[in-house]
Amino acid sequence: MPRLRENERNQLIRMIRGGVSVSTVAHHFNVTRTTVYVTLQRERATGSQKDRPRRLGRRKTTDREDTFIRLSHVRDRFKTAGQTTAEIKNIRQNNPISKRTVLRRLKTFGLRARRPACRTRLTPYNIRNRLDWARIHSFWPRHVWNNHMFSDESKFLLERQDGRKRVFRRVNERFVPQCLSQARAFGGGSVMVWGGITAAGKTPLVTVHGNLTARRYIDEILRPHVVPANHNQGLTFMQDNAPAHRARITNQFLYENKIPVLHPWPPYSPDLNPIEHLWDLLDRHVRMRQPQPQTLLQLERALHEEWDNIPQQRLIGSMRRRCQAVILSRGHHTRY
Repeated sequence: MPRLRENERNQLIRMIRGGVSVSTVAHHFNVTRTTVYVTLQRERATGSQKDRPRRLGRRKTTDREDTFIRLSHVRDRFKTAGQTTAEIKNIRQNNPISKRTVLRRLKTFGLRARRPACRTRLTPYNIRNRLDWARIHSFWPRHVWNNHMFSDESKFLLERQDGRKRVFRRVNERFVPQCLSQARAFGGGSVMVWGGITAAGKTPLVTVHGNLTARRYIDEILRPHVVPANHNQGLTFMQDNAPAHRARITNQFLYENKIPVLHPWPPYSPDLNPIEHLWDLLDRHVRMRQPQPQTLLQLERALHEEWDNIPQQRLIGSMRRRCQAVILSRGHHTRY
C-alpha cells in the first residue's frame, strides 16, 4: 500500500472537512481507514502534514576507518571484505562492525566485487618490449598498416567451461535437472583453427588437427594461403612467437619466398593483434546459433560458416589506438 505524500495528506484533510466519508476517502487514496484516522489525528495534534525530519542513525565507522577500508582495498584489490572486517575487529575489540558495513563503505568509494579479467603474467622484460614496440609503431599511418596481414591460431571449446554461464533458479532448485550444468564425462573437446586478416579481406579459415609442427605450418598454412596473398598484394606478414612460427625451417621458408615479416613481435601481446577481436566475435556468433553444435564436426562447420559472414575491414584501423593504449598502460595489458 503506497505511502501518502504531503500534498495527498492535505487533500485528504480537505475532503474530510468537506463532508466526504472516511470509507470514501480511504477508497479514493487506496489506503486503509486506519491511515485516514491517523492522518486526522496528526492534523489535530500538530496542525501540519509536513514530514518530520528523519533521525539518521549513528555511523558505524569513523572517517579514519573509512580511509583504512578504502586504502586497504586499493592497495590489495583481491582482499576480501571479511578480511578487512576482521582487521577492524582486532583494532576495535569492544565495538566490531559487520561485513555488510565494509561492503557499503566500499560501494560509496566505487569499489564493487567483480569477476577479474584473466591475462598472462608479464615480466619486466615483457613489459619493456611491449612498450618499446608500441612507441616505435604508434606513428605508423593507416595506409602502412593496410599493407599487413595479421594471423593467429585460436582454440574453440565445444562446451564452455569459463564460469560465465548462469542459471536462473529458485532457492530449492539447485539440483533440479533443468538447472544443472551437465558436462560430458571426458570433456567436450575443442577445435583449433588458423586465420589471417588484411584491410581488404580474410584468408579461408584453416582447421588444425593435432599439434601444429613447423612442417605442417608451412605445408598447410603458409604455402597455400600466405604465399599467394603476399605475391598478389605485397603484404607484410605478422605472426606471434609460437614455436612453429619461430622454427628455423619456417624462417627459411619465409625468406626463400620473399615474404617480409613484422618482427620482432612482443611476447604475450594479443591486445596488439587485431585478429583477437575477430576470434571473440566468432565465438559469440557460434554461441548464438540455434541449435548449438553438439559434436566437434558441427562446431567446426559452424566456425567456418560464421567466419565467412563476419566483416573485418575496420579491425586493421585500430592498430594506432592499440599502440597508444599500450603506451598509456606503460606496457601492461590493455582493454583490447
